[in-house]
Amino acid sequence: MSTVRLYLLLLVGVLGLVGCGQDRSNSAASRAPSDTVASTSSPSDPAATSDDGLRVLVLGNSIAAGAGVSPQEAFPALLQQKVDSLGWDARVQNAGVSGETTAGGRQRIGWLLQDSVDVLVLELGGNDGLRGIDPAVTRENLRGIIDTTLTTYPRAQVLLAGMQIPPNLGQEYTRQFRQVYPEVADAYDRVTLIPFILQDVAGVDSLMQDDGIHPTAAGHRLVARTVWKQLRPILAEMRTK
Repeated sequence: MSTVRLYLLLLVGVLGLVGCGQDRSNSAASRAPSDTVASTSSPSDPAATSDDGLRVLVLGNSIAAGAGVSPQEAFPALLQQKVDSLGWDARVQNAGVSGETTAGGRQRIGWLLQDSVDVLVLELGGNDGLRGIDPAVTRENLRGIIDTTLTTYPRAQVLLAGMQIPPNLGQEYTRQFRQVYPEVADAYDRVTLIPFILQDVAGVDSLMQDDGIHPTAAGHRLVARTVWKQLRPILAEMRTK
């Protein structure tokens, strides 16, 4: 328990610094030019474009971006390896940006949806909590991202990856923040909740980098395993259709 508490305390300092400067250079998919406007025409439903394979979009922060590890070691790349090992025609696109908030993700989602999306892995909110943003705002932004995705692609599925924060801003704020993710997931039939993206990773020294917040390569393998437990059956069902 003491190790987990140390992790959570370090989380405040490190992610606070990370959040001050967003690095949008990790992939072209994460960079929407400021003057770029998403197409006003609705992309075709992914079920009608199965010849192009399935597309999994990972919209997240520095964890998805793979801060401190190589791109091939970050959990989105490991998900792609799992897909490839089964011989499935599916592409995992990493749109993670270090320091990203739910507001930033909501601004980017329209641009990212120009290509069809079958599954959205939504890994955002941790930086909101560390900045003390009203949980109601975080909830609204997460729902805005999901609503935009499901309006554009009604047959898409969403994996909502939950995050936990330390109690530095008070027990009540921590409680309200933790409730955001299950409340959002419960509002949709097509959203599956991953309660904690760093399950079995947070607080384990061998799985966390020296900054106490970002997973090591070994930690990312466990994160990928956690996500894959939910993602694999979704992709398997989509392939049968």
